[in-house]
Amino acid sequence: MDLENKDELTAEENSTVENETVDAPAQEEAAAEEKPARSRKGRGRKQKIETSEEKPQSEWTERVVQISRVTKVVKGGKKLSFRAIVIVGNQKGQVGVGCAKASEVIIAIQKAIADGRKNLITVPIFKTTIPHPITGKSGAGAVMLRPASEGTGIIAGGAVRSVLELAGIGNILSKSLGSKSPLNAANATMDALKRLTPFADVAKKRGLTMAELLN
Repeated sequence: MDLENKDELTAEENSTVENETVDAPAQEEAAAEEKPARSRKGRGRKQKIETSEEKPQSEWTERVVQISRVTKVVKGGKKLSFRAIVIVGNQKGQVGVGCAKASEVIIAIQKAIADGRKNLITVPIFKTTIPHPITGKSGAGAVMLRPASEGTGIIAGGAVRSVLELAGIGNILSKSLGSKSPLNAANATMDALKRLTPFADVAKKRGLTMAELLN
């Protein structure tokens, strides 16, 4: 009887082992089927994309012409400060010159930019040049401006060139006369540009059309 019981137990154990070996591949197949399903779910998720907003660029351009150190004599001695000359323009016919003083360079430049934007003028541009010859004066300085043909470029230097470039003029001839101070040269150029007369105003005064005036 003991031998028969032992044979039955061994037969049952062998059957359970066979069942386990048969079930193992089925479990692996089921796990393999579940993995792609999970990966597909992950693929369907929307990824967060970080977008950086670009700040709108200003059309105004500032150019520092000169930074000089100045002193003021006061009761206790000398007070040091800085003077900045800045040209402000949009290269579309508007330009201004600013001058300001402050105890620090950065503050002086900021004040000069604000002063330049207050003193903007509109320049009449005719085919990338000026309508007619003109001479501007400021203090002991004078600047002579002459129109030029296409391809000439800006024949100028120093503060005069900065003013003409930021005004949007592409072809012009110039000559600085008298004082060589950057502030006098810039103000003399501004005086000349301010007194320019557009062709439309001249034609209106004479009772002519633009085509008749230009011909």
